[in-house]
Amino acid sequence: MKIATWNINSVRLRKENVINFLKKESIDILCLQETKTVDENFPITFFNDYGYIHSYIRGEKSYNGVAILSKIPFKNKSFHNFCNLNDTRHIKVELRNNITIHNFYVPAGGDIADINLNPKFKHKLQFMEEMINLLKKEKFKNRLVLGDFNIAPFENDVWSHKSLLNVVSHTKPETNYFSKLLKYGAFEDIVRNHFKRDDKIYSWWSYRNKDWKKSNRGRRLDHILISKNIQKYIQSVKIYKSIRDEKKPSDHVPISITLKL
Repeated sequence: MKIATWNINSVRLRKENVINFLKKESIDILCLQETKTVDENFPITFFNDYGYIHSYIRGEKSYNGVAILSKIPFKNKSFHNFCNLNDTRHIKVELRNNITIHNFYVPAGGDIADINLNPKFKHKLQFMEEMINLLKKEKFKNRLVLGDFNIAPFENDVWSHKSLLNVVSHTKPETNYFSKLLKYGAFEDIVRNHFKRDDKIYSWWSYRNKDWKKSNRGRRLDHILISKNIQKYIQSVKIYKSIRDEKKPSDHVPISITLKL
């Protein structure tokens, strides 16, 4: 079973990019973030035609939005609202093989890493607190928690640890929350574990850099966390960096894992 996550930055604008990826990489389940469309305008029939006949979509106009496209049927579907808001940042599905998948789009947090000066940063930290509490209360195993967390947690998840220590996405409060998520949810950061500790690995490169490849000022903002009990079933982990160079790219690239259950 091959599962991928991708912040697509508008699914209607990039549906061809998505389907090309799905076909080329033989993805069974794709979790999308920043779909940026209300549910009735999501191009679901387009994906149905390629075999992705099981879906769970939760979107809003122009912002946020999460979706799961699957060849594998769901047993249950649900979502949670965070921070007393009705924005579309989370969905959850349970598969018939008892694997549970949480798909998250964590708030970006604005530009200033100060909860007193920046309500967006305060919102992000509150969201992470509630996210950890939700996952900590779940009693079952066999979980995948994935999506765009907008946090680059470790030193080699950013192009310059020193330069970005006070930049939103790599600050100490955010990386501490990521560590708490791993601890209290009993998760493994399977993507980071797959690479050497000193390897620089990224899933996002800003549109601001005209030559993103040359500057290579990336961050690892997208994650797949897994319950420790299923770590032994992981066959492969991939980051699809070349997709950042395709026509009309998202600023994020997909990542995937393959599970043999």
